Amino acid sequence: MDVRAGEIVGIAGIDGNGQSELIEAITGLRKVKSGTISLHGKNITGLKPRKVTEAGIGHIPQDRHKHGLVLDFPIGHNISLQTYYQQPISKNGIIDYNKIDEKAKAIIEAYDVRTQGPHEPARALSGGNQQKAIIGREVDRNPELLIAALPTRGLDVGAIEFIHSRLIEQRDNGKAVLLISFELDEVMNVSDRIAVIHDGEIVDTVLPEETTEQELGLLMAGHAVRGSNHKEDQHVD
Repeated sequence: MDVRAGEIVGIAGIDGNGQSELIEAITGLRKVKSGTISLHGKNITGLKPRKVTEAGIGHIPQDRHKHGLVLDFPIGHNISLQTYYQQPISKNGIIDYNKIDEKAKAIIEAYDVRTQGPHEPARALSGGNQQKAIIGREVDRNPELLIAALPTRGLDVGAIEFIHSRLIEQRDNGKAVLLISFELDEVMNVSDRIAVIHDGEIVDTVLPEETTEQELGLLMAGHAVRGSNHKEDQHVD
């Protein structure tokens, strides 16, 4: 499987068919047993999560409470979770909390995060505003590949439209986006290509304009294999 600059690749599959393992392997949260993961031709297989993010990968996790936020921390601190040790926030190991607030206020404004300010605990925000803060944090780092796992789960229509527009904006800015969703209409409407996963394998890659939801459903259930790429190693270019 590959994800190219300037496109959104959606992963379509029934929950439990390897989506979580694929994301964890790419982001360094799971040990890779076989195959390689590369970014711009550089092998990043087996790197620690911090090194993966520094290599140019952003990650919107599928569970924002467990893996996206420290709920008891202020939302401003959560926005700097990926960059608190880097300049200009940190210098010689000393954190400048004014810089954290400046960064948080800029992202809160740019992403319309409804909050009383950067010092409000993350758990006090609505799900949609928590998600917008996470997306702002990840996009602000300008990653070459943005992984969006279930980015709109449990959100209202307004938040869903906002998040979709941000993913499309990343694509239009020449970035690669990997979208994992259990909502077929989301995958169909947002993706430029769709990779179907079944039983831990990418069984086919199709174009949304040439595929129906019924055909995707068959592929997801393992009843049909339209392509021949399902035995290839999984990697990200």
